[in-house]
Amino acid sequence: MKKRLATLDDVAKTAGVSQQTVSRVLNSPARVAERTRHKVMQAMHSLNYVPNRSAQLLAGKASTALGLISASLTLHAPSQIAAAIKSHAEACQLQVAMAMLKNPDSAALQSALNEFRAQNIRGVIVSLPLEGGVAEQLAGENPDMACLFLDVPPDSDVSCLRFDHYDGTSACVNHLWQLGHRDFGLLAGPESSISARLRLACWRDALHALGVSNALTEFGDWSASSGWEKTFALISANPRISAIVVANDQMALGVLSALHQLKRVGAESVSVTGYDDTPDSQFFQPALTTVAQDFELLGKRAVANLRHLLERPEQRVRELLPTRLVIRQSTWPRGAQAPRDEVIEQLKRLVALL
Repeated sequence: MKKRLATLDDVAKTAGVSQQTVSRVLNSPARVAERTRHKVMQAMHSLNYVPNRSAQLLAGKASTALGLISASLTLHAPSQIAAAIKSHAEACQLQVAMAMLKNPDSAALQSALNEFRAQNIRGVIVSLPLEGGVAEQLAGENPDMACLFLDVPPDSDVSCLRFDHYDGTSACVNHLWQLGHRDFGLLAGPESSISARLRLACWRDALHALGVSNALTEFGDWSASSGWEKTFALISANPRISAIVVANDQMALGVLSALHQLKRVGAESVSVTGYDDTPDSQFFQPALTTVAQDFELLGKRAVANLRHLLERPEQRVRELLPTRLVIRQSTWPRGAQAPRDEVIEQLKRLVALL
């Protein structure tokens, strides 16, 4: 027969104190006299008592955790953001409770907040693409929760932390323009993604400022396979395209593969740029010119900003982080031979580092 677990009442009776005193020893030991605290601890040890953390949380004990609502971690950016947040939270002695939502509608978001609330978690980072109205409703209907959003439109009336897409995207377009490219293909992320729409809008603004209004646009789903598929659509629609600007590195990998299959090499080579500067992007063939986002910095600032909101809930936090262009071998002057010698030299340098 399975042995019954000791309860709070058992500890109280063995120590000769009230349940309230046992509870104070568990939650606020400094408020209990040393002699009484010693008796209670001895009783717990003799009974092999295991505290019920769920009951403690529901009773109001402060949580040493923050909540993170994220998209699927199979994608590069969400996984890197989650890892950075977890690392910097643990450095502050905070655990991270996570909820991953496939369909981030209002009901699913509210359910996730309710689950965090049941754990007595009062600070939540939302790493999901949300329309401004949805984010504002969520924050407005949960005034007891400090919510920091990482992927909302710039005009959203909520606390948010975002990358400045304009710096990287405009630098990318200007770099290609200076190389002589005039026929552009734009491969954006899903139309449902706030970041994808912002990047696309910034590309178009930068091209418009240069007098380019005929760039073709396709929408992928962030995967390499969609990058491969959409490249055929872009080249079919305009074989003169000499540069394809891509919304993330994973899709750019598919673009490079498709261009190789189409034999767009030599004088017919197409320059390609990505976005994110994933660790693998420098090992693509050719190495990928891309826009770098510092996810470690994002994680650090997200944890710091959320702690600030928990201390000063009446304040609103809005911070913009920089992006920068990293130029590698996937971009070259219009009509020029692909820089084979540069690729070979890069490979030699990488081998020398091994």
